[in-house]
Amino acid sequence: MGEVYGKAEKAALLQGKQEPVGPPPPAGFETYKKSAASGGVLSMIQQIISDAKAMEAETIRSEEDAQKAYEDFVKETNSSIEAKSRDIVDKSEIKAKAESDLVMAKESKEAVLLELEQLSNYNAQLRSSCDFVIKNFDIRQTARDEEVEALKQAKAILSGADFEAFLQDA
Repeated sequence: MGEVYGKAEKAALLQGKQEPVGPPPPAGFETYKKSAASGGVLSMIQQIISDAKAMEAETIRSEEDAQKAYEDFVKETNSSIEAKSRDIVDKSEIKAKAESDLVMAKESKEAVLLELEQLSNYNAQLRSSCDFVIKNFDIRQTARDEEVEALKQAKAILSGADFEAFLQDA
């Protein structure tokens, strides 16, 4: 580019030194000459190219940084997902064990309640039988004493005792 535009720029400068063709310019116009502040078209193009290369390098650097940040984010996310998955599995196992223990505890509770009910029923039966014995103790004691006395009389009769003595007592 420099070769083409460099020659063209030199040619333009050479043309600027030649006499203009045609009528002279109107009054108030100065002669055409290159500005001292400008670097020419070629230097402007060169500046644009260097700016574009700098922007490209900066964009590539930014893209690489963004790619690295994305890869780090993906690694962290995957490790977090794995940790959460392991945590879910561990907590699911703990929950299953707790539910199993709960079922066993409920069954044990039901068995204990059934046994308590049976013992309570047995206690009620024993109490009613004891209450009957205590309530009727005096009556039964008297009946036994009378029965013992009757057996003694029967034994005496059978062993040949005097029947008249028994008849008088009666």
